[in-house]
Amino acid sequence: MKKLLLLSFVVTSFALNAQDWDFEKPDYDKIEKNIKEKDSNLFYELLMKRYKEADSTMTLKEKRHLYYGYQFDEKYSPYSTSDFSDSLRVVLNKKSLDSLDYTNIVTFTNKILEENPFDLRAINYQLFALEKKGDTASFNKKVIQLYIIVDSLLSSGTGKTKEDSFYVIYTSHEYDLLSILGFKFGGSQSLIEHYDYLTLEKNEANIEGLYFDVSPCLASMSKMFKEK
Repeated sequence: MKKLLLLSFVVTSFALNAQDWDFEKPDYDKIEKNIKEKDSNLFYELLMKRYKEADSTMTLKEKRHLYYGYQFDEKYSPYSTSDFSDSLRVVLNKKSLDSLDYTNIVTFTNKILEENPFDLRAINYQLFALEKKGDTASFNKKVIQLYIIVDSLLSSGTGKTKEDSFYVIYTSHEYDLLSILGFKFGGSQSLIEHYDYLTLEKNEANIEGLYFDVSPCLASMSKMFKEK
């Protein structure tokens, strides 16, 4: 359960073929403006509604406005931990799981996702439980939501340099992306300006580490300290 199921749904050769992808840094000022336009397809309430309904027709632009626009939501709290995480951990740490455990996993992860709709680890565990329960319809909806998040993240850069960094609104997504791309964390994390740099274990792509722009996380932390 430690590796994300996301690996089976994304292009794991990304690191070797990054030059073939189209990338765009998110313009946070523009995104904040666009998601406030009530008559626009980018209006945030509409985007979130479509996400929760697992709308597979969302364009990449809409996906990016959904994910990166969440930093402007009053519920956005990049360093908070759900109270239901402990309950979930108790179930996952069992030596063997039964049907009731799978139901509880779905229940607890739903509670976590109510607080943070982009928690990739909660989605991962829910996919695991839904597959075990044989709930194909719910499983497929959750896969669509997963794609929406991952598409947004992978569209932001290659991570190979600060200028081409991945843009994340949660530091946990840095480590999730490593798993998604088939890398293993090398054990060293450094904050350089507003970038996190994570080293990688030896890999076929010969990439020593990846950069992540964590500006929204740092801004949230700064705001939190000012309010105290």
